[in-house]
Amino acid sequence: MKKLLVLLAVFLVSQFSRAAVLPLVTGVDAQPFFAQVQRLIEATDYLGSPFSAADKAALQAAMKPHDADAVRRAQEILDAHCLYSVNINPEMRVKVAAGPAKPELVEQGWRQFLVKVHNEAGTTAALLAVSPNALAVSDVRQAQTASDKFFSRQKKDFSDAAIRNRWLDLQTFDKQPLKPALSGLALEYRILQLYSRDAGQREARISFNVGQGTQDIGFRNDADILFRSLPAQEITLRVKDENGKPATAAFLIRDAAGRVHPSQAKRLAPDFAFHPQVYRADGEKLRLPAGSYTVEFQRGPESIAQTRAVTVDKKTRQLEFKVVRWIDPALFGWWSGDHHIHAAGCAHYNNPTEGVHAPDMARHCQGEDLKIGANLTWGPCFDYQKQFFTGKDDKVSTYPYLLRYDIEVSGFGSHKSGHLCLLRLKDQMYPGGESKDHWPTLCLNTLRWAKAQGAVVGPAHSGWGLQPAAEANRRDVAGSKNSSDLRMAAVTLPNYVIPPFNGIGANEYIMNVTHEVPGPDGKLVPAVDFISTVDTPYLWELNIWYHTLNTGFRTRISGETDFPCIYGERVGLGRSYVKLDGKLNYDDWCEGIRNGRNYVGDGKSHLMDFKVNSVAVGEHGSELKLDSAGAVKISARVAARLNEQPDPAMRNLSPSQKPYWDVERARVGDTREVPVELLVNGQSVARKNIVADGALRDISFDTKIERSSWVALRILPSSHTNPIWVMVGGQPVRASRRSAEWCLKSVDQCWSEKEKLIAQNELAGARQDYEHARQTYRRILAESDVE
Repeated sequence: MKKLLVLLAVFLVSQFSRAAVLPLVTGVDAQPFFAQVQRLIEATDYLGSPFSAADKAALQAAMKPHDADAVRRAQEILDAHCLYSVNINPEMRVKVAAGPAKPELVEQGWRQFLVKVHNEAGTTAALLAVSPNALAVSDVRQAQTASDKFFSRQKKDFSDAAIRNRWLDLQTFDKQPLKPALSGLALEYRILQLYSRDAGQREARISFNVGQGTQDIGFRNDADILFRSLPAQEITLRVKDENGKPATAAFLIRDAAGRVHPSQAKRLAPDFAFHPQVYRADGEKLRLPAGSYTVEFQRGPESIAQTRAVTVDKKTRQLEFKVVRWIDPALFGWWSGDHHIHAAGCAHYNNPTEGVHAPDMARHCQGEDLKIGANLTWGPCFDYQKQFFTGKDDKVSTYPYLLRYDIEVSGFGSHKSGHLCLLRLKDQMYPGGESKDHWPTLCLNTLRWAKAQGAVVGPAHSGWGLQPAAEANRRDVAGSKNSSDLRMAAVTLPNYVIPPFNGIGANEYIMNVTHEVPGPDGKLVPAVDFISTVDTPYLWELNIWYHTLNTGFRTRISGETDFPCIYGERVGLGRSYVKLDGKLNYDDWCEGIRNGRNYVGDGKSHLMDFKVNSVAVGEHGSELKLDSAGAVKISARVAARLNEQPDPAMRNLSPSQKPYWDVERARVGDTREVPVELLVNGQSVARKNIVADGALRDISFDTKIERSSWVALRILPSSHTNPIWVMVGGQPVRASRRSAEWCLKSVDQCWSEKEKLIAQNELAGARQDYEHARQTYRRILAESDVE
């Protein structure tokens, strides 16, 4: 037993002790070796952790002779900075030993070391460094590291103990001026960067390989090292809004090497691993090691992004930030909100918890200055997240930032016919069960249940499934008269190509919009209140809306993000701004959506106080009555903000990479102007350009209304008002026979796709519901005399 303990002690000493001197590698050609050393010097300069002046001078002196002795002297200088030595034998087996560099790290920061590589095999493979201590602390895809890929066959463990042990992050620097792989030279030095989440002593096992199966036997391709991690500087953030009051905002922090702090791989809620930014409130603390940083600071699209260079040293105790706004719609009674965000699924992790929680989502809403957040429970983690529904504002709400749990029918029920956002629910569970497996497969049946309890409802991410059928090369489905129809569908609103209706957007909407269902008091109300916009291509989502408006229906629009599924960058990328007369509350905000007393957009342009004559949008049914055809005056207060010059990053993106709605896409050429368009029945009849400098301006148009019509304003693709209906002589809106024909054909196309998705016990009723829609559109078509 005593002998065994002695052997164990010797083994431990060998594992944790630092090599005083690394073996010299001989027979190395000086010219290519010194070329690699020169690139190494340049790389360390670039990364902000250069060699000392003395070491640089010694290296330069050593490299002058270009002989074997010069190679030896350079090794002696560089070896002192090596944390590891890696030997790759002629059979491509990798053996690792500890080097003489001091194993000292810094909390919440990166330290840089060298790795000496003796490449006897002459391989040109990439040298990979991995560690079980560098595994991600969640299953978020964006947080996965090289270590996660290497250990992917091992059972996933997200217990508290496992997370505590994952204190390390590591990466090799393989970019210019270095190479992504080994050169094949017998000797070269690589850069290893290590990040410590914690302060204090921490042990890590780090392994090296040049591909699976190249590890040497007997655990000789890894080394266990006891690190000492120095504490970072604790910094208090003072975050004030434009009025000097405490606020929460977004911070994107990068060090001199461009690395994001804190490490995304080590983030758990309230910080999201799929975000580079974090959100911090006034008085909260952040730990940063000494060094130089660039901090980007912003509080939603109504503020101006600020970038600041920050130097942290031992004297740094506090950093102050103040929001600079270019507009505040809330001052005029217009309250922002996003009716479609999630606390689980998509980019969120399922481990170590099933999604995140209300305080986390509330922090993000506050940091983006998003007043209303509708946190929708849906398929992923449904049975866990459903416990947070109360039918009231969540207790984390702090006026005017209100968060409430509601439902998206997605991943269950009728979702294949189109996802549904169900807002302002009193009861979240469809009768007949306690989970999601018993819900109806026909959207309309879900809508009937929701509307009976007074919910505000509409399809989510409306454009999915409504792309022009030309993309599927189905001219027979498209019903187009010629190929020009298909080309125009990509740029024209409205267009008359019949989409495939094969997705999860506002597909069944084409049938549902024709129905009225009993409300809470038993009186009939529209089955659909709104369609969602801003998070799918605007041509796809607006086209179906324009056609149904042209046939006399009065569905409104609302803006959404579908965070973090369609957009994961931040909450509130798609928004509704609802006008309220009294104090903001969730129920009235949703009612404002139902009444169309809102505009939608990306928050970078605004269309407030839209009126036709004296009728304001969302008031008096949004309806102006005229005895006969006549002129009307359209007015609004509008604002937009662009940078003075076009964003080159946006220009370099392909159309599919650009945000679906973004004010930059509305820019007129190279100017700082955007167009405000007047719409009558979906047609742009007038246009005025405004300077997008953030100033709020009054704008007006005069136009003649010949027959009952709907009127709206837009800055496309950035913002859009809801309509005001101008009713002439008491006649209904029958704006276009072609729109009525489009809707009728679309019902048939939708049925051809969705019939097979409906449960047998709902099928007979579904046939009747679709036939009702056909008869409705046939009647409207017969009443329409305008092509």
